[in-house]
Amino acid sequence: MAEAESVIGTPDSAPNEAEAEEGPRGRRRIVALFVVAVLAYLIDLGSKIVVVEKLEGREPVKVIGDLLRFEAIRNPGAAFGMGEAFTIVFTCIAAAVIVVIIRLARKLYSLPWAIALGLLLGGALGNLTDRLFRSPGAFEGAVVDFIAPAHFAVFNLADSAIVCGGILIVILSFRGLDPDGTVHKD
Repeated sequence: MAEAESVIGTPDSAPNEAEAEEGPRGRRRIVALFVVAVLAYLIDLGSKIVVVEKLEGREPVKVIGDLLRFEAIRNPGAAFGMGEAFTIVFTCIAAAVIVVIIRLARKLYSLPWAIALGLLLGGALGNLTDRLFRSPGAFEGAVVDFIAPAHFAVFNLADSAIVCGGILIVILSFRGLDPDGTVHKD
């Protein structure tokens, strides 16, 4: 077979070389995903540690007049404080999102998707950490929120990472870029 391929000009090593190029490229995207996730997670965790230590039980800090303040709030629910009775459900959803992203990472060959999924993963881990380890107890913990814009819900940096990752995924989808790096026109 190798002799026939050399006659027609297609060496039998070409597919292996292509696979070898895809392997490191895919690994770099996975590394990018996890670097973004770890950075988002650590920034969120660090901010929550500071907020609990410096702001909890104190008056809100005005950052930009009445437009933006920092105020420590424990949120057992979801966005806008909804679903306070479903903390365990939100914990399970966050855990499922993490599992799906890790499974999807094996087929990841797109840097923008790696960044988007890394933001989602880091944000989900940040809020999951609160739900698992903050009071009142495991799987029922309240998330620490502290960024309080005027006339809007109070949120944290994990929420911001999740929203930014979600927006990036929508943009990538509209542009036709798939996580495996292929572009399709619909």
